[in-house]
Amino acid sequence: MPGADAAALPAGVLAQAVAQAPDAVVIVDAAGEVRYWNKGAERIFGYQAHEMLGSTLDPIIPERLRQRHTEGFRAAIARGSSRYGDDDLLAVPAHHADGRMISIEFSVALVTADDGSVAYVSAIMRDVTARRAQEQELRRRLEAHEPSQPTP
Repeated sequence: MPGADAAALPAGVLAQAVAQAPDAVVIVDAAGEVRYWNKGAERIFGYQAHEMLGSTLDPIIPERLRQRHTEGFRAAIARGSSRYGDDDLLAVPAHHADGRMISIEFSVALVTADDGSVAYVSAIMRDVTARRAQEQELRRRLEAHEPSQPTP
């Protein structure tokens, strides 16, 4: 792995760290089926791994965003690259299993096969719902205290 020497770690340490991470770590195959769903994903989205493995991400993607997600996913697989860079942190709404909407931020990485084709897409996601609510409340308070700007 570039930038890391996983071989220097005792067997299983990396897998256990990912499995126990508080952030969601989700891996889907090139067909869009969930192949890995860690404990963080269970906590954030409310779906157990056995409910998501082998399915698509549709349960967590709001209906109005599903087509755009599917088109973008397929395009990235076909071109072998994401339009998002290493420094991009994406922010989107998501569905929780209990029906409520949450706000998440995530990054993606394409995992290639030996032949260079995209075999998997990994995403690391964090629930930022509470922070977003605090930011909106702060914005509301600031706007309430700002004097009206005269219109020219």
